[in-house]
Amino acid sequence: MARGSRLAGAVLTIAAASLAACDAAPRPAPPAAPAAAVRPTPPAPLRLAVSPRDGAARVPASTEIGIEITGGRLAAVRVIRAGTRTPVRGSLRADGRAWVPARPLAFGSAYTAVVSATSADGERTETRTTRFRTMGRPAKLTGTGLYMFDGQQYGVAMPVVVEFDPAVPAAARAGVQRRLFVHSDPPQPGAWHWVDGRQAYYRPPAYWLPGTRLTVRTALGGHPTGRDRYGDTDRSASVRIGRSVLIDVDNATKRMRVYRGGRLLRSMPVSLGKPSTPSSSGHHVIMSKEYRTVFDTRREGPGGYRVDITYAQRLTWGGEFIHAAPWSVGDQGRRNVSHGCVNLSWHNAEWLFGLTRVGDPVVIRGTEVHVAPGNGWTAWDQPWEQYVRGGALPVPAHLANRRGR
Repeated sequence: MARGSRLAGAVLTIAAASLAACDAAPRPAPPAAPAAAVRPTPPAPLRLAVSPRDGAARVPASTEIGIEITGGRLAAVRVIRAGTRTPVRGSLRADGRAWVPARPLAFGSAYTAVVSATSADGERTETRTTRFRTMGRPAKLTGTGLYMFDGQQYGVAMPVVVEFDPAVPAAARAGVQRRLFVHSDPPQPGAWHWVDGRQAYYRPPAYWLPGTRLTVRTALGGHPTGRDRYGDTDRSASVRIGRSVLIDVDNATKRMRVYRGGRLLRSMPVSLGKPSTPSSSGHHVIMSKEYRTVFDTRREGPGGYRVDITYAQRLTWGGEFIHAAPWSVGDQGRRNVSHGCVNLSWHNAEWLFGLTRVGDPVVIRGTEVHVAPGNGWTAWDQPWEQYVRGGALPVPAHLANRRGR
């Protein structure tokens, strides 16, 4: 009896083990419950708002058509001056938030703007109409200047330089900067930098690529510039960047090295400014070229002089040039004797004058003083991470963090 019980127990144990092994094997999943129906998210309602407000009066001649759209996209903008049939030409800003007329609106004139938008699904359309009137011609103007001329070629370091007279106060600079447009082809995004209220530069992180085409518009005609003043006019230029030429001047060796496309073309002896009138170290840009000119400093006090100069290339507003100085040939490469200019022999100055363009970079190293900001086109005389802090509007992080000069 006991034997039979042990056998029965063994059978039960084996059966239990067999059941455990079966339990370890994967079982087929139960059939899934039918999924709940997913309802599509209804599209956001189409909303459209425009500015100036309907009935606005005395708006600046630089007025843009502000556009706010949710749940759709812009379909059309049509602006017409009262008494005319031809629509005003213009284009949309890159962020799509405003439509910019291609030229200032007429003073003291009525305009009608009709803006339409289409819903994301293309099934609905909204239209807004606003009627406004521009201000009369302002009594006080800010003079502006653009140091680029249509159709010209410039060097790879040529900044876009805009000047203002009188100076633009700090509170008005952001609004002014928004009206400065630069397009580069191929694209090389850059940033604006205010030296002070009288001068602003635009440049990319590194020198322009040779062959770049720049289209610039300073859309400041009738635009508020602070203290009840308005910009005098719009200015524009389409220019091309030429081949890469770099001039490097080293005070330690008293030599100038000239590179084209990264290749050394010539090394030449120079004489720089003597200790009492030193040349300015720094990253300069050739600002102008004059085959023949006169330096006359007699009104600047004792020691003034008047001398005829040839092959002059300006580096600073303070009067530092590269030029021919046959009187100092014996000193060139040995000692500094000039009043701050970079002296070359007649032959070397003539060769260099025939090679360079306005906008070519000139780096001077190792002198007793450094060029002051704004004394010339000093846009390259600080590293990019410092340069971008000088704008009146935020610089996108992806651009501010780029490596550059």
